Amino acid sequence: MRAAVLLSMLLALAACDRLPGRPLPSERPDPAARAGDFTAVYAGNCAGCHGDETRPGAAVLLADPVYLALIDDTTLARVTRQGVAGTSMPPFALSDREIDTIVHGMRSRWARPGVLGGATAPPYAAAPGDVARGERAYATYCASCHGPAGRGGAHGGSVVDPAYLALVSQQGLRTAILVGRPQLGMPDWRGGGTRAPMTDAEIADVVAWLWSQRKETPGA
Repeated sequence: MRAAVLLSMLLALAACDRLPGRPLPSERPDPAARAGDFTAVYAGNCAGCHGDETRPGAAVLLADPVYLALIDDTTLARVTRQGVAGTSMPPFALSDREIDTIVHGMRSRWARPGVLGGATAPPYAAAPGDVARGERAYATYCASCHGPAGRGGAHGGSVVDPAYLALVSQQGLRTAILVGRPQLGMPDWRGGGTRAPMTDAEIADVVAWLWSQRKETPGA
C-alpha cells in the first residue's frame, strides 16, 4: 500500500510541469532562436571590445560604414571564427548560423551605400611596404597628431607604445590607417578633407615603419 502511494505521487509529480521554479516550455531559452538574434549574439561576443553604434570600444569600430565598405563578408566571417593570432582577438566557438547573424546583421544595420563618395579605396589587406619610406610618409600624414616620433601629440596618443604594438597585428595597423577612429576624431585614409588621400603604397609603408618599432618582449 505504501509503495503504491509513493508510486502515485511520483507519477503525479512527473505529470506536473509546474514545479516551483520550473519554467514553462515557452519561458525556456531557445538556442536556435537566439542564434538568429543579432542584438543578443553581437552583444554577447563582440560589443565588449568593438562597441556598437552607441559607444566605441577599445578595438576597431565595427559599426563604421567605411570599415564595412572595405571589408568583405568572407573576411569578417573568417576573423570572427578564427580570431587573429598574436593579438587580443580570440577565436569564437560560434555556430555557422551565429556567425552569419553577426556578419549580415552588421551589414544590414551599419553599412551605408555611397559612404566612400566615389573614392577608390585601397585594398583592405596588403603586405607591409618599405620602412624608410614609411618614416617619411608618417611624418607627412601622421606626425601632426601622433608626434614626430609616434609617441603621442596634442591630438593623438602614442602609436609606437610597446604594449600597443604587442597587441595589434599588421592588418590591425593597416585597418586603423584605412578607416581611422572616427569616434576619436581620427580621419580615414582620405584625411577628412585636410590633406590629399594616402596612396596604397604610403599606407603599406607606414605599416612597415610602425611594425619596425615593435618589441618582441615589451617590458622585459
